[in-house]
Amino acid sequence: MVMDNRYWRIIKRPEGTDFASALALVEEPLPELAAGEIRIGNAMLSMDAGTRLWLTSREDGYQPPLPIGAPMTGLVVGEVIASRADGFAEGDLVRAFGIWGQVSQVDAVMSGAIVLDPSVADKRAWFGPLGMNGWTALWGIKETGAAREGERVLVSAAAGATGILAVQIAKLLGCEAWGIAGGAEKCEYLTRELGLAGAIDYKSGDVGAQLDMAGGFDVYFDNVGGPLLDEVLTRMNHYGRIAVCGLLADYGSGMRTAPEQFDQILMRRLRVEGFFSPDFMDQGERLTAQLKGWLDQGGLKMPYDVTTGLENTLSAYQKLFTGGNVGKVIVELDG
Repeated sequence: MVMDNRYWRIIKRPEGTDFASALALVEEPLPELAAGEIRIGNAMLSMDAGTRLWLTSREDGYQPPLPIGAPMTGLVVGEVIASRADGFAEGDLVRAFGIWGQVSQVDAVMSGAIVLDPSVADKRAWFGPLGMNGWTALWGIKETGAAREGERVLVSAAAGATGILAVQIAKLLGCEAWGIAGGAEKCEYLTRELGLAGAIDYKSGDVGAQLDMAGGFDVYFDNVGGPLLDEVLTRMNHYGRIAVCGLLADYGSGMRTAPEQFDQILMRRLRVEGFFSPDFMDQGERLTAQLKGWLDQGGLKMPYDVTTGLENTLSAYQKLFTGGNVGKVIVELDG
């Protein structure tokens, strides 16, 4: 039986946040299901800033760029509606790297598809605390950043989906957590709702002076790069660790982070290390178990910014690059 699919296709490389002229909503028949493939009826699409790099022409990123004419790729959650893959049956709730569309037809192994626990009441959690954002936050703070109890931890983009979990995990591990965010409302959320020791508003005045209030950082979880990294490098404690998770300042600018304060890595004996979720995919079960324990105990909060309708996907995506969201941005598809 032939089945049509509506999805977002890349028609050119976007400039800045002008996604509307770079992606088009199209409809075409799905191919026959091949051996090893599953067909997912997408219920939710995850909006993630890192996918902006896939829309550029850069060949030196952590993943090759998506070709012009290809569907836009991203994490999806939905039910299996057809399967020719072992371990996946119709009706299974799954998460996978699929496409921004009504249906994702993917190779179960290559897409990283996993069957999810249907007893989790809020399915959005599979994109937040129990998803890649949660895995990345936990890995970056505990493994790459090697945060220890009593240390001072700083997180940039701390009101975003990964940052908001990273600051909470730092607190749960007994650290003094600080966040950098844009605007008084976000900073108030971090201090009042999440109980951070302090929040730096990069939109209001001298960022360096605000950072000085903390007195030096042992761990920096960096989601931004750019000039902000220079401000932090000169305020790291000796033998500190910088876990580079993202480079939001670079994604749409065509520029590359080039720290003017690079010498501080030597002067302060810092360790700087990048990390990327596929590197620890094999640890997903362990990470999920720890995150679910904290979530069930009320130790992790996640606000969700939900947009409804496939046709509204681009406006949701744009929020990631304009500071228009607090927490996890999700597109829910009409039933």
